[in-house]
Amino acid sequence: MSNLSKVKVSLWSRFNASAFLTITPEYFSIKKNQSKRQDKQPTFRKLTQLPLKYKEIDGVKIRYAHEVKPNRPTIILLSPLPQSIVAYAPIWNKLKSDYNIYAYDMPSFGRSEGGEEYMNFKMQGIFLEKFIDHFNIKKPHIVGPDVGMAAALYYVCNLPNEVESLIIGDGPGVSPSQNGSLINKIVKSGFWRKVFSIVGSETFVFVGSRLGYVNYQPNQEEIDDYNLSYKNRVGTITKWFKNYPDSLATVDPKLEKIDKPVLVFWGNDDKLLLPDNARNLHKRLKRSKLHIFKNCGHFSYQDKYEEFSEMLHEWISKDYNHKK
Repeated sequence: MSNLSKVKVSLWSRFNASAFLTITPEYFSIKKNQSKRQDKQPTFRKLTQLPLKYKEIDGVKIRYAHEVKPNRPTIILLSPLPQSIVAYAPIWNKLKSDYNIYAYDMPSFGRSEGGEEYMNFKMQGIFLEKFIDHFNIKKPHIVGPDVGMAAALYYVCNLPNEVESLIIGDGPGVSPSQNGSLINKIVKSGFWRKVFSIVGSETFVFVGSRLGYVNYQPNQEEIDDYNLSYKNRVGTITKWFKNYPDSLATVDPKLEKIDKPVLVFWGNDDKLLLPDNARNLHKRLKRSKLHIFKNCGHFSYQDKYEEFSEMLHEWISKDYNHKK
């Protein structure tokens, strides 16, 4: 029995999640890999506490964290879906001694405010520019998994910037997008978007967690934060998927023009956005390196948190300079 079976989720949400998983063919293969885990307890009984704060930027109240390390390389961590910046707790301590770290929940994601207007690559990329300007951040390394990848790509493709490098993966940005069946349902069908809107955040988060991990076991504190992040807003989030095709068109044609060092990472067992996306993206970028995590699901920054931290250190301290 996995730890997720013990997480406090209503019976109604468990029932709905089970129904979704039953009609998701990929679930059965990832469930088989999950069954090989030796430890069924949460990976972390107690999470590292990020220095969470709130700030209004461009009229939007944003949750963010800042680990101040003057004169060190700066990293910006963008929030993933259906999670929040709390998902970076496993790597925070491994990074904070060496880097000046910013992390923020993107508008309408995590615990930040925002509405449907942010449910596209363009508005998230524009907000990233505003976040960087607000804090006067110079030459950042932008880490964008999942929806954060879309924001990072839009920003470097379309707006003036001083980005030092991109570290992106497990997300959208290359067309045609190779999606798992669940993502395809939400992108292509208004019916399925409506169903997810009705069942709510607990089901949304639970299904994502079941499909996104091979090794990692989230604890109750994490799940509670994610559930609160999307309470009464799953309907808004589904607009991200509805806008997927139009959003891809703002980035995909410009990929070959990106003249920045880019590290592309992906879990080899990602069942939400398939690893072929990583290989296709890597081929189209001028100066990129590809890192595929073995025995790893969609949430690679948690599923392989130690390797992920080492990858970041290696890239920022050495590898990205070879791609300049």
